[in-house]
Amino acid sequence: MPFAHANGQKLYYEDTGGDGPVIVFSHGLFMDSSMFAPQVQALRGQWRCISWDERGHGQTADPARCDPFTYYDSADDLAALLAHLGVQRAVLAGMSQGGYLSLRCALTHPELVRALVLIDTQALQEDPRKMVGHEALMKAWLEGGLSGEIAAVVAHTILGEGWADAPVWQAKWRQLTAPNLIQCFTTLGSRDDISERLGAITVPALVVHGSVDHAIDLARAQAMADALPHARMVVVPGGGHASNLTHPEPVNAAVAAFLETL
Repeated sequence: MPFAHANGQKLYYEDTGGDGPVIVFSHGLFMDSSMFAPQVQALRGQWRCISWDERGHGQTADPARCDPFTYYDSADDLAALLAHLGVQRAVLAGMSQGGYLSLRCALTHPELVRALVLIDTQALQEDPRKMVGHEALMKAWLEGGLSGEIAAVVAHTILGEGWADAPVWQAKWRQLTAPNLIQCFTTLGSRDDISERLGAITVPALVVHGSVDHAIDLARAQAMADALPHARMVVVPGGGHASNLTHPEPVNAAVAAFLETL
């Protein structure tokens, strides 16, 4: 299996290879690189597609520990991974948490970023009203494990209603260990607000957001798109938080059309 020893981490990644332009996919909280399988399948003929598991997630995670980190550290991880792979410039595509680190990578490593694809993400901190519920859910998960009831709530938040493959992800969530759950949630909740810095990100950007995203309100994505100097917004009808996974056809069409403009 491919691992990169980069920025002090052992990062799992997948790389389609080839000589085409590069797009790198960064996943959301409690997800992993496989959530971008529909996009990799659609783009791999023309693009070199790289996806990776972030700290505390997937095959990068150490079940026994997860040291404190911020999304700036994750942005440095991404930059180091690209250097390891000999990539000088790439389109950064990130969903939710992956968007948080991609935006910060654009701020701290602008020379690496050709464009941004921001899927169901935001520049703000978490909505305080939603955090109350998130914290209660995490407390129950840590104290009693991922019960069927909690798994259903997480699936509703991330995957929306009635998605057929939700049990596959629920099985993955049951494998998450307390050190990784605690630190990854802490990183999410303690991140900074970068909305006032978006004007410094001058690369082209595509903002994609599900119309029924229960985790991040559509208005927050629209505000981010409005603040980025060269962004366009696409709303996915019926899409939830992981719209690229549950509604791949409209997301792939929007991404392909955007990439053709670069």
